[in-house]
Amino acid sequence: MEKKTSSHPFWCLFVYFVYLSRMAAAQIVPVRVGVVLDMDDYEGGSATLSCISMALSDFYATHDHYRTRLVLTNRDSKGDVVGAAAAALDLLKNVEVQAIIGPEFSVQANFLIALGHKAHVPVVTFSATSPSLSSTRSPYFVRATLNDSSQVDAIGAIVKAFGWQEAVLIYEDNEFGEGIIPYLTDALEQVNARVPYRSVISPLATDDQIVAELYKLMTMQTRVFIVHMMSPLASLLFTKAKQLGMMSQDYAWIITDGITNELSSMDPSVIESMLGVIGVRPYIPKTKELDNFAIRYKRTVQRNNPKSPDLDIFKLWAYDSAIALAMAAEKARLRNPKYRDANISRNSTDLEAFGVSDAGPRLIQALTSTPFQGLAGDFQLVDGQLQAPPFEIVNMVGPGARVIGYWTKESGIVRELNLTSADKNKYSTSKSNLGSIIWPGDALSSPKGWVIPTNGKKLRVGVPIKEGFTEFVRVTWNSDNSTEVEGYCIDVFDAVMATLPYGVPYEYVPFAAPDHKMAGDYNAFAYQVYLGNFDAVSGDVTIVGNRSQYVDFTLPYTESGVSMVVPIKDDKSKNAWVFVKPLTWELWLTSFCSFVFIGILIWILEHRINEDFRGPVWYQVGMIFWFAFSTMVFAHKEKVVSNLARFVLIIWFLVVLILTQSYTASLASMLTVQKLQPTVNDVNVLIRNKEYVGYMRGSFIFGLLKKMNFDESRLVEYKSPEELDELLTKGSGNGGIAAAFHEIPYINLFLSKYCSKYMMVEPIHKADGFGFVFPIGSPLVTDVSRAILNVTEGQTIVEIERKWLGDYKTKCPDTNTLLSPKSLGLASFWGLFLLVGIAGIAALIIYVVRFLGENWNIIDDESSIWSKLVELLTEFDNKDLRSHTFKHIRTPERDDAYGSSMHSPHNNYEQSPSNYLLASPHTNGPPSPVLSSPSEQTTNFQGGQRSSADNATRNQQGESAQIINQEIELANPNEKEQTTQH
Repeated sequence: MEKKTSSHPFWCLFVYFVYLSRMAAAQIVPVRVGVVLDMDDYEGGSATLSCISMALSDFYATHDHYRTRLVLTNRDSKGDVVGAAAAALDLLKNVEVQAIIGPEFSVQANFLIALGHKAHVPVVTFSATSPSLSSTRSPYFVRATLNDSSQVDAIGAIVKAFGWQEAVLIYEDNEFGEGIIPYLTDALEQVNARVPYRSVISPLATDDQIVAELYKLMTMQTRVFIVHMMSPLASLLFTKAKQLGMMSQDYAWIITDGITNELSSMDPSVIESMLGVIGVRPYIPKTKELDNFAIRYKRTVQRNNPKSPDLDIFKLWAYDSAIALAMAAEKARLRNPKYRDANISRNSTDLEAFGVSDAGPRLIQALTSTPFQGLAGDFQLVDGQLQAPPFEIVNMVGPGARVIGYWTKESGIVRELNLTSADKNKYSTSKSNLGSIIWPGDALSSPKGWVIPTNGKKLRVGVPIKEGFTEFVRVTWNSDNSTEVEGYCIDVFDAVMATLPYGVPYEYVPFAAPDHKMAGDYNAFAYQVYLGNFDAVSGDVTIVGNRSQYVDFTLPYTESGVSMVVPIKDDKSKNAWVFVKPLTWELWLTSFCSFVFIGILIWILEHRINEDFRGPVWYQVGMIFWFAFSTMVFAHKEKVVSNLARFVLIIWFLVVLILTQSYTASLASMLTVQKLQPTVNDVNVLIRNKEYVGYMRGSFIFGLLKKMNFDESRLVEYKSPEELDELLTKGSGNGGIAAAFHEIPYINLFLSKYCSKYMMVEPIHKADGFGFVFPIGSPLVTDVSRAILNVTEGQTIVEIERKWLGDYKTKCPDTNTLLSPKSLGLASFWGLFLLVGIAGIAALIIYVVRFLGENWNIIDDESSIWSKLVELLTEFDNKDLRSHTFKHIRTPERDDAYGSSMHSPHNNYEQSPSNYLLASPHTNGPPSPVLSSPSEQTTNFQGGQRSSADNATRNQQGESAQIINQEIELANPNEKEQTTQH
C-alpha cells in the first residue's frame, strides 16, 4: 500500500513536465532571415533558394525541439550592385531581419557588409570569394565559402611541378577578378615564376575585343595562362581561344575554382573547347548524406525546373550556411529579437533610416563558434572565414573533369589523400605525384611553357667586333654590307642552340658603329639586351656582378679567372750557393748534428774492440768525422764489429738514403726550373715599383686594375696578341709593359703562340668565365644552361677548342711547374731523426751498462769519485782482449795462465793486443810486452815515476819478446800475414 501511494506524486510530476514541455514547444520564436539572390538567374538564384529551404526543412525535421525557427524572406538582387543594396535596405528597414544570406557576387557584397555592420546584422555569403572582402572590415561579415587566395599555393605548386618560369594572368575586370591577383603573383614568385603580362578582360567585352586580346597573347613568348573569371566570360574566352588555335600543343591553361566549380553549368560545346585544361577546386568528401541530398535535389528542383543547373559546391555552401544560422539562433537563445531605434537626425535620408538589432552581437558570436559536419565538408569559421579543405587537381578530358591529384597545405601535391603521418611532413611539388595528363592538342608531354613568338621575328643575337683575338669572334663584312660571323664563341652558341629540344630561329647582329668598329665597351654591349636592342648576346662576354644587375647570364662555357702574363726570366747567372737551397737551415743544422752524433756514438761502441778506431788523439777525432760524413755517400772503408754499432748504422743508413735522395731530387728541380722563372710573380711588386701593366681595350680588366690600386697613368691598353708581344718585349722602362692582365682563355691563346717567351702566373682574381646574355627572366636561360652542360661535358667542346684555340697544353709546359720548388724543411724529416736518436741513445745505454758491469771490479772502493772516473776512462781506453776480434793473438792456455795478470788493475803494461806477445812455451813467466811506439808507451803508464829495476826488467822482457816473435814467425808464417791484414 505504501508503494502505491508513493507512486502517485511521481506520475503527477511526470505529467506536469510533459505538459510544460508541450506548452514550451508551442511557443516557437520566429527569427527572420533575409535572402538576397538574383532571382532572374534561373541557373543560380532559384535553385540556391530551394537548397536553403531544403536545408531548414531537413534541419528542423530532426531538431523539432528547437524553440527558434528561421523564417526566410527573399529579395531579388536583379544581378547588380544597386539591386542588391536596395534589397538589403528593404530587409533591414521593413522586415527587420536578424541575418542576411547572400549576395551571390563579390561586387555586390561590399555595400551589404557596410549595411550589416551598421545594423548589427550578420551578413553570411556562400559565394562571394574575393579576397578584398574581409571580416576585418566588419565583425558581422561571415564568409561561408572559401577565400580565393586559399588556392594560389596550389596553383603555384603546379607551375613549379612542370618547371614553368613565366605565366600570364588572365582575369575579369571587376572586384572578383582583381582580388586574387596580388596573392597569385606572390605565390608564383615563391616558386621562381614571374608574371610578364596581365591580361584584363571586361565582363562586357565583345567577341572582337576578346579575339584582339588573344592575338596579343599569341605574339608573346609565354605559353602558360592562368585564367580567373566567372563562368560566362570564361566560356566566351575558351571558345575564341579554340577558334584561334590556342588550344593546341605548346599551350598550358590553368583555371581557378571560379570556373571549375561551375563546370556543371557550362555548355558542352564550351567544355569541348577546354580539353587539356588543368584546374583546381575544393575537395568535397563523399558521404551518404551528400548522395541522398543530390538525389532529392534532382527530384525536387530539376524535375520542377529542367533548366536548373546541376548541384555544385556553391549550393552546398548555401545549404550549410542555412544550417549554421539555425544552430546559431538556437545557441544564442533568441527570444523575441527586435530592432531598437537608432539615433537618426531629422535631416537623414531613407538610406540611414533603419534600427539596430539587439540580437546581432549574440547571433554573430554563436555563428562563429558553431562547427559541424556539413554537406560540403567541415564547417568551421576562423576569423569569420571558412577554413580551406584540400584541393583537387583536375584535367579536362572528354565530357568533364578527371581528378589527377590533390594538393594539401601540409604535403603539397599528392596522388592520394590517405597519407600516413610521416608523409604529411614532406612537402612535394613533384609532377610524378600526378596522374596522366592530356594536354591541349592531345599532347602527352607537358609544354615547355614558352615558344618563339608567332610574329615571325627571329632572335636578334648580338656579337662584338674585335680587333684582336679574333679566334673568339670574327665578323667579316661582304660587299653587299652583309656579314659573316664565326669563331670559337659562335660555334659554341650554335652547338648549344642545336642541343635544345626545340627549334629557336636566330640571327647574328654585330654591335658595330657605322665605321664597322665596336660601338662601345663590353658593359655597353651587354646593356643593349636590357634596352631591347638585342634578344641575346653571343661572344666573349665575361660574367661580371655589375652586368648581372640588368641582364641574365647562362652557365659559363670557358675557364674562369683573371691571370697575369709576364716574360720568362733568362736566369743564366751563376749562383754559387744554389746547392744549399734544397734544404732549410734548420734541416742543415739538424743533419750536421746528427752526423756528428753518429760518428761519436760509433767511435764509443768500436773503440775498445776495433783497431780502426784507435790511435793518436787527433787521429781518432778525424776518424769520428770522417766515418760519420763518409756514410753520406757510403764511402767509408772502416768495418764495424759491434752488433750495437751495426744496429745503429742500419737505421742511420736508411735516414741517409732518404735525405740524399730527397736532396738530389730537390736540387735537380731547382736547377731545371731556374731558367724558367717569371720576371714578376707578385702583383704587389708591380704596384710598389710603379711598373707599367697592360689590359685589353674594352675589357672589364681596366676597372679591376684600378680597384687593385694600380695607377691609372701606368695602365696601357692593347688590342691584339701581336701588340701585347711587342709591349712585353720592350719592357716597362722602354715604352712597354712589365706584365699584362687578362682572362685565362685569352692568355692560353696568347701563350699558344709565344709560350717560349712568356708564362702565366697563378690567378689573381676570380671570374666566372664567358657566358651568353639574355634578358632578365628569359625562359631561355635555364634551357640554354642545361644545353651548355651537355656540350661542355662531351667531345664537341674539345673539337671546337682544337679548331679555334689550338692545343695549348701540348705546345707549352704547364706554368704551375715553372715555379721554384720550396726548400725541404725539418717538418718533413723529424720522424727520421727521432728514430735515429732513440736507437742511438738505446745503444749507448746498453753499452755503458754492460761496460760498467764488466769492469766494476777494477774500481777501488776507497778512492774518490774522480779517481773512480779516471780508472773507468783508463779502462775504456784500453783494448778489450776478451773480444773475438783479438783471438788470432791469444791461446786458451795462456789466457788461463796469465789472464788474471793481464787484466789486473795494477798491471803497468798496455792492454792493447798490438803491444803483447804470447809467452814462449819454454819460459815460465808473464808475457813480455813490446812497446811499439813511444806514444803508446807513454799512455800505458799513469801516475808517478817507475824504478830503474822495472826499466831493466822491461828491457829484458822486450828482448825475450823479440825472440818469441821470431819463433812464432818461423812456426806459423801465415799467422803474421793474417795479423797484418787484420
